[in-house]
Amino acid sequence: MSEQVLNKETISPVTQDSEIDLEAAFSESHIQDILDKLDQELVGLKSVKNKIKEMAALLLVDRIRKSLGLTAGAPSLHMTFLGNPGMGKTTVAMRMAEILYRLEYIRKENVMLVTRDDLVGQGIGQTAPKTREVLNNAMGGVLLVDEAYTLYRPDHPGDFGLEAIEILMQVMENQRDDLVVILAGYKTQMEHFFHSNPGMNSRIGIHIEFNDYSVDNLLIIAQSIVRTQNYCFSPDAEQAFREYLIRRKTMPHFANARSVRNAIDRARLRQASRLLNSGKKINKQDLITIEAVDILASRVFREGVPDCEPES
Repeated sequence: MSEQVLNKETISPVTQDSEIDLEAAFSESHIQDILDKLDQELVGLKSVKNKIKEMAALLLVDRIRKSLGLTAGAPSLHMTFLGNPGMGKTTVAMRMAEILYRLEYIRKENVMLVTRDDLVGQGIGQTAPKTREVLNNAMGGVLLVDEAYTLYRPDHPGDFGLEAIEILMQVMENQRDDLVVILAGYKTQMEHFFHSNPGMNSRIGIHIEFNDYSVDNLLIIAQSIVRTQNYCFSPDAEQAFREYLIRRKTMPHFANARSVRNAIDRARLRQASRLLNSGKKINKQDLITIEAVDILASRVFREGVPDCEPES
């Protein structure tokens, strides 16, 4: 019996003498459905989406090659996601896990999201069991380590993060067929992390950079959020929010889509307070419309507000 490619329920068998229709194999794998879902979930990020599609193509071809006895060594699946917060890195990790699972590179579709606190203990002898417990629970799926650069703290002698890094590296090397690790964080900090930990860098085969959203894309995200929440911007409010984004992007701690969502939440608070204090009867349109005044009341528009002051 010929060996089958991919999931036996979705892909036709391939023999040594078969002519292979890669487009048909791609279609039967339903990977395009996952890519379409990713495209609907995240605005922009064209380079990221293209990279994920390229990886899906590589994995599909690799599975077909293996079915024909054409081995080239398993592709390195450990990854780094480089970029600022609020760029959809967790969403991309989830869709990547779906692709890996569908193509049978992992046993579980799970993505376990952890940070330094989940891996590093506070005292001697605490880090190893914490790290190993996380790894055991993640085994068979994808482990996403957010702000991975915080594991390495050279300014803190005796920091236990190095112990977690060593254990993580061992598992990434010795059990790479049963666990995919994604390290995420700011680009500059992650580059420093890899420079200081070359052993970790050598285990990462794929680096994906998440460039910040443009103002236009952030406005599209904002419009989607308010629409989902059964609100809308008035024309003046939409223009005010565009100006808000232009200003807010230049300030510290800007977190892209996350900051957009937070700004909309605050605008809703101001809208509710405005309606309550208006002393007038209101209608449905009043309840759903965010006006420019609800945006312009933000401290982002105040003259002389220090850049370091939190947004509001």
